[in-house]
Amino acid sequence: MKKRSCDVLIVGGGLSGLYTALLVDDRLKVVVVVKNTVSQTNSHLAQGGIASEMSTDADLLSSHFEDTMIAGSRLNDEQAVRVLIDEAKENIEQLMRFGVTFDLDRAGLMHTTKEGGHSHARVLHSGGDATGKEMMAPLWKEAEKRKNIDIVEDTMVYGIVVENGEAVGARTLRKNGETIHFQAGHVVLATGGIGALYKKTTNAAAATGCGIALAQNAGARIRDMAFVQFHPSAFYNGESDSRSFLLSEALRGEGAVLRNIEGALFAKRYHEDGELAPRDVVAQAIYREMYDTWADYVYLDTSPLGAEYAKKRFPTIAAHLNRNGYTLGKDWIPITPVEHFLIGGVQTNLSGESTLPYLYAVGECASTGVHGANRLASNSLLECVVFARRIAQTINKKPGRTLEPQKPGRLLQSARFDYAPIRRKIRQLMEEHAGIVRQKPGLLEAQKGLRDILNNLRKHENHHRNYYETLHMTIAALAVIEDALEKETSVGCHFRLI
Repeated sequence: MKKRSCDVLIVGGGLSGLYTALLVDDRLKVVVVVKNTVSQTNSHLAQGGIASEMSTDADLLSSHFEDTMIAGSRLNDEQAVRVLIDEAKENIEQLMRFGVTFDLDRAGLMHTTKEGGHSHARVLHSGGDATGKEMMAPLWKEAEKRKNIDIVEDTMVYGIVVENGEAVGARTLRKNGETIHFQAGHVVLATGGIGALYKKTTNAAAATGCGIALAQNAGARIRDMAFVQFHPSAFYNGESDSRSFLLSEALRGEGAVLRNIEGALFAKRYHEDGELAPRDVVAQAIYREMYDTWADYVYLDTSPLGAEYAKKRFPTIAAHLNRNGYTLGKDWIPITPVEHFLIGGVQTNLSGESTLPYLYAVGECASTGVHGANRLASNSLLECVVFARRIAQTINKKPGRTLEPQKPGRLLQSARFDYAPIRRKIRQLMEEHAGIVRQKPGLLEAQKGLRDILNNLRKHENHHRNYYETLHMTIAALAVIEDALEKETSVGCHFRLI
């Protein structure tokens, strides 16, 4: 067992984690711990873009604010939303200083597109439909240059160390079996979402809800876990349980329309904005159409875009569909809603601080309050950078702490079990009972099943990566189920049938 110390320990190397690290004072030692590699994060998969008004016009800012509130069923924290909107432009400009470039129009201005829930075009993108990847690459290069930043890959955190009611570090386990205990003045959770809890998801495999479980185990408050957003348009690939390929909402923003299995247009029957209604509305409409027509999918009719334009504007999507026998901009593409984004998470204030002192959360694992009951399209990348910057500013202003040497934790025996049957059971329970439509009997069945799994895991502890990841998945899944049971009224992306 090794011991290391740093000023700031960041758990997760996606956009929110790296951006936080880059904005922390370079006199502070920063360690970024990544469970797999920096390239295996949800940030890399983001297609659509980042929502931001690049103007100080009060009407435009008010419009973004209002669109965000409407999408969130007005359960949003208004102050947090104002922070998100008002600080968007300066964070986009900071990203550009780090080397991030955004696509331009013919006039040389930033090209913007319109997505569901937005009253007009304000979504910036890079590389056409590869915004996440194009944003991450320059940030990664910048982080590599910084002498105060150390990125440790293939290392997972299995516990937050708490002493005297404060977070003072974390215990980690490397892929090679080595255990490292980090002592840290500040601990930042930037671990992403919970997609791996579902059979069908757009998320990277590493999105196992570990940040949620770590925070809860440490005593921090989590909230609104029932609000799980399902993206309306993932490419339907039959019964495969592999990661679903996302068909960006920007396709609908630029003219693609929804048709049911019989070829009928239906979106306008559910909302006046049709294909560009908020995601919860569109996903629930598709679910209803699938149910009514006894189908596993509906169609995204991309013919209004035209093949030539679609290939240029959405090169990543066009290439993927071409490999699967479809032509973007010409064909009707089979799509289905799948798990996409966790609205709830670790409760934070406007500075990104959790209820446990010196523990912060940012990105998808955090619940800042900006999304309410449903996230407005492309506000997620914006939330990452706005609140990452606020966390860095908070850390930079706080005086250093004198920490006592950590006592060695209890090390367990290690066995190389893969826990695959348990993971399959978790995904089955979540897919069946915590999907777009929830019912009390099903939620109770899932609660019992997950509690049984959790009790068995805790009875048979195992100092192995697969054990901790499965444990974290169970804790996060149970949090979703129990919050869904508490929320008896349907709102946003939480729909209770009974």
